[in-house]
Formats: sequence, C-alpha cells, structure tokens
Amino acid sequence: MRPRTLEEVVGQEHLTFPGSPLRQLVEARADARTGPASVILWGPPGVGKTTLAHVISHAEGRSFVELSAITAGVRDVRHVIDSARTERELHGRTTVLFLDEIHRFTKAQQDALLPAVENRLVVLVAATTENPSFSVIAPLLSRSLLLTLRPLDDDAITGLLDRAVTDPRGLAGEYRLTDDARSMIVRVAGADARRSLTVLEAAAGIARARGAAVDGAPDSADSDEEAPDDGDAPPSSSAAVVTEEDVAEASAEAVLRYDRDGDQHYDVVSAFIKSIRGSDPDAALHYLARMIVAGEDPRFICRRVVISAAEDVGMADPHALTVAVSAHQAVERIGMPEGRIPLAEAVVYLATAPKSPASYRALDAAIADVKAGRSGQVPLHLRDAHYPGAKGLGHGEGYLYSHDWPYGVSPQEYLPDTLRGTTYYQPTANGAEARMADRLASLEALRREDLK
Repeated sequence: MRPRTLEEVVGQEHLTFPGSPLRQLVEARADARTGPASVILWGPPGVGKTTLAHVISHAEGRSFVELSAITAGVRDVRHVIDSARTERELHGRTTVLFLDEIHRFTKAQQDALLPAVENRLVVLVAATTENPSFSVIAPLLSRSLLLTLRPLDDDAITGLLDRAVTDPRGLAGEYRLTDDARSMIVRVAGADARRSLTVLEAAAGIARARGAAVDGAPDSADSDEEAPDDGDAPPSSSAAVVTEEDVAEASAEAVLRYDRDGDQHYDVVSAFIKSIRGSDPDAALHYLARMIVAGEDPRFICRRVVISAAEDVGMADPHALTVAVSAHQAVERIGMPEGRIPLAEAVVYLATAPKSPASYRALDAAIADVKAGRSGQVPLHLRDAHYPGAKGLGHGEGYLYSHDWPYGVSPQEYLPDTLRGTTYYQPTANGAEARMADRLASLEALRREDLK
C-alpha cells in the first residue's frame, strides 16, 4: 500500500501542493550536472518519509539507493558515491541516496557525505525522527532543503484504511471494517500510517481465522482470477467482517511515541508544566501519564513538579512547595509504580492552586540589576562587625536590632544607597498573596516611621 505518486500521499498537503518544492523535486527531470537539491525529511514514524523518498526516486533519469544509518558506515557511503559518479558519467543518471535515520550517523560519517551533496553528485534524501538542528551537522543542513512532515490526523488514517480495504494491493474488498473497528484502529495507530495498516492486516487475519466470512466467501489464495492492477474493489456481500474485538486482539494497546532524549521528551514535559500553570488538572494528568507510561525518569518528573511549585504557584499558596517536595521524597522512598500516587496528588494540587510568579520574578529583577552593575556598597551599619578592626572602619555603627522595636521591625535602610526606593517584589492579587500587599505596606510604614 505504499503510495507511488504524490497524489496518493495523505496528510502532508502542506508539502505536496502544486508548485511546492517537493513537487518540483519529484516532477522535474534530473539534470546530470545541476540536479535537484538534497532534502532532509523530519517527522515522527509512519508519516511517509520513506514513501516520499521512493516517490522522488521515480523521476526520469534517476537511480535509487537505500541505506540505513543503523548498519551503514563511511565505506558504504563512499561506495554509493563512487557508483553515483559512474552512473552520471556513463549513463547521465543522477543517484538518489535515501539514508534512513541519519541522526544515527556520527559527525565523521555525515562529513563523508558533504562533497557529493555539495556538487550534487547524489541527491541525498535523509529521514530522521529527531530534530535536525540537533542531530545533523550544520554544513549538511545548510546544503539541504528541510521538509517537516506532520503527524497524520484521524481523517488521514481513516482514508488510508478505507483505501487499504478496497485496493487490490491491500485487502481487495474481501473484508469489511465495522465503524467501531475502524475507530479503534485509528485510535491505537497513534498517527502512524504503518502501524494502522499492520493492525488492519492482523485484525483481518483474525477475522478470517474465526470464520467471520459468510459461507462461500472468495478466498484470494484459491482464486483463479488475477486482481486488477488498479482501481478499487468494493467489499463483496460475502466479505469477512473485521470487528472491534478482532482489532483489540490484534493490538493490545496503543504504541506511545516518546523519546527520552529527543523532541517528545521536551515537548511533553513542556505541555505538562504549561498545563499546571494554566490550571488544567486533567491535561496535566494526561501528560504525566504519558511520561510515566513511556518510562520517563521519575526523578526528572519530580524535579519539574518542585520547580513548578515555586515558579508558578509561589507565594499565592506557599504550601504548594511543601506538597511538591513531599511528593519528591515519597517517590524516592517508595519507588514506582506506587510513586505515581503522591505524584498525582501533587500535580492536582499545583494545577488547582492559585498562581503567582512574583517571588522568582523579583529575584530575576534583582539579578539583572547586579549583573548590570547597579549594586552599590553594602551600607556601613549592615556590614559585619565581628572581626578585629571592623568597628574602627565603622562597620555596624548605627545598626538597629530589629527585635528591640515594636512588631520586630526597625526603622532603617537595608538597600544600598544607589538602590534606595527600589521595589523588586510586587505581589499579585491571587490566593494567599492577595494579603501580601497590605502587609508590605504596613512593614514599610513601620520602617519609615522614624526616618521622616
């Protein structure tokens, strides 16, 4: 069922529209000297990277070579380049080199490709599931066209399944999907076209083995007639019915795409933190579940929860940090999977708590002043006066011991003279912090009482 033309490719309309760089690459005749530019296809598994490479290779005047970065080395790359030179000089054909999982190539291996890509001796079509900015060397990236493939949506997977059921290259109309079965395949496929077809094929085999077909259903293995080369065959009246139960047996659970060192690691935890910040406990629990199911390091999750408690909740609910740290300690002591229980409690608490970033923003503003040289000298009355000779320098002179004053607040300046009157901490009106503005005003009045 691999698409043979761009028209058969689903879900990548942003790359296949008329006049797009990809369509020009596919439709233009390869020139032996100034052939098409190389491309890097970046996207999750099962969205069509290998398919697009094959479609590109079908253009007139091209030969196709496929390598996997998992097994290939520099020697294999040099052999392809030598063969490409022969193809161009003797036959005027441009070689399309499809390199799957290029992110697994080392810098030295990627360097070996540069001369051939530079003079367009080969058209490199490289596929990767990792962000090329991190996994592909800059010289190779700058000499290639980067095309980002999107995850397939439910409509694209549904269309693909319906085509596979009727197409002679697929099930040729000998099976029929129930609506529930189709919906379940879409759900468990996880935007992966390849997985959706794998599950469909396995479920069809289960349906056939169960004898789901009406008596007398044609069996393609015993049929004397050859299937047509093109066109779709509608499901016959005796088609085997693929049910939701068949799909359930074929696929016990959805495969979760998650890479602990790549984009998904950062994207999911980013969504997790932003869901907590946005006060959506359901979304926060969803992303927490994705990290747990994918085997994310629970210590990493706990660190992010503690940071969120201080960064996003802050003084609006000072107890949030205590809850987060307690959850962290609980996970360390009891381990997983039981550790998910205190983690869930902490995440729900943080997501539903009032929010304020005022405390850490105040520190960032103070840090910015220090880095900008707006520090000033520590006032003499605040300097350490314990070592010999300190008092002779005036250290500590005039210091007012706060506990000797009513309410424990002495009327004196604490900031350097150059920063007098500066305000860093500006409380919000959220949660417990709503009362902080009045308290700060009272403290300021007490400090200023005898300074007027």
